[in-house]
Amino acid sequence: MSEPVRVMLVEDSLVVRELLRHILSRDPRLACVAAVASGEEALSAIDSVRPDVISMDIRLPGIDGLETTRRIMSEHPTPIVVIADSVEDSSLRISMNALRAGALSVVEKPVATTHAGYDAVAGEICTQLRIMAQVPVIRRRPIGTEWLGRTAAAASAPAANLPPTVLAIAASTGGPPALARVIGALPETFPLPVLVVQHMGAAFMDGFAAWLGGVVPMPVTVARDGERAEPGRVYVAPGDRHLELGPGRILRILDSLPVSGQRPAATVLFRSVARQAGATGLGVLLTGMGEDGALGLLDMHAAGAQTVAEHESTAVVYGMPAAAVRLKAARAVLPLDRVSAHVLKLAMPGAGSQDRPA
Repeated sequence: MSEPVRVMLVEDSLVVRELLRHILSRDPRLACVAAVASGEEALSAIDSVRPDVISMDIRLPGIDGLETTRRIMSEHPTPIVVIADSVEDSSLRISMNALRAGALSVVEKPVATTHAGYDAVAGEICTQLRIMAQVPVIRRRPIGTEWLGRTAAAASAPAANLPPTVLAIAASTGGPPALARVIGALPETFPLPVLVVQHMGAAFMDGFAAWLGGVVPMPVTVARDGERAEPGRVYVAPGDRHLELGPGRILRILDSLPVSGQRPAATVLFRSVARQAGATGLGVLLTGMGEDGALGLLDMHAAGAQTVAEHESTAVVYGMPAAAVRLKAARAVLPLDRVSAHVLKLAMPGAGSQDRPA
């Protein structure tokens, strides 16, 4: 039997801290090796405790959870799962910024009032801690600097030389900062609608969309069933619902079964774009655990669309893009800092970098 995952809890509320201890004690695959009430205590203890993963509160006395995350990822790189209040706008904003600083995921605090709700939240916390403990992390550095002057790898399948009419982009673990980097580099005058799938707890999706809207030039909203996707706007799939592109660029929100264990699923979005946009679709698959999106990107590829997967060198988790690369679904495989330039070159000829289109 393998050793249990070593967890450090960072939580200033004694009640929540003890509740998290109790939750961990119910899972034999997890062991709480430290429970501290501040960022200072966490930074002081991490060398001696050597946790496999950290459960991080955001609202801490003294050094807050955001700064604590930054320092840990700079000095003692360790997988971090943020445990956040899903209902407070300011907490959500800080939580999203913690993801940009290097945290791997955000889950809801165990404050559900019903027994079923509590069990679901507790189960999700344990699952995220177990999974994220396996993710290799490194000291944070500017993404893509190791690629300067290099040529990106690309799949060899030919593409139709048609201008794209819609951009579909998806991510999972490590996705929020990656999406912010890519979409944030597109101008307010970007001529395509942007459809986004991000795997995240349903309670956080409104907050995620609001956060993303604050860090990118284009307006960002949670997609609504029946609305028309307009150029220069970003539409985020709602929590626990699939997002599809329908005829006439009308968006469809579906509660059909999960695909690849996910709802919303990237494959559902990509397949709808393949059906509706054909060779004028543009699909981008970024960092994430699992294989969601790969089959959908393959459908887009087969329809003649331009397809992009993030390169292993910059992906926080090289699962979803790796699956697409194995299927030869990606026409271009690019480090994160070159994705937006490639997208611009395709959507706005003359606006991109000197990268040659794949």
